[in-house]
Amino acid sequence: MKRALLFLALSAPLALAGCGHRTEVVYQYQAPPPPVDFSAIAQQGFHDGFEAARRDIGNNRPPRLEQHPRFRNPPVPAEAREDYRHGFREGYQRAMRELPPPER
Repeated sequence: MKRALLFLALSAPLALAGCGHRTEVVYQYQAPPPPVDFSAIAQQGFHDGFEAARRDIGNNRPPRLEQHPRFRNPPVPAEAREDYRHGFREGYQRAMRELPPPER
């Protein structure tokens, strides 16, 4: 019995030392909702622009809104292109203001 207690007393610090591992915290930024006064097409543009900026930030690319294919050639009918571009521009700029810089 004494041996078992001695063993437990000596092994307890070793067992507890293994619990000191670091935990990694992952930060997930939720995209904000588009403004309520935007049309459905502008809201889609806002979402696409926000995601495009998120990818640019994540890949350490400089902010170049006009070079994104969806901004240059919106996936909407011709009469709705400016509305989509307006939403895309707003989403892109908002992400550039609010998203944290990438970790190095």
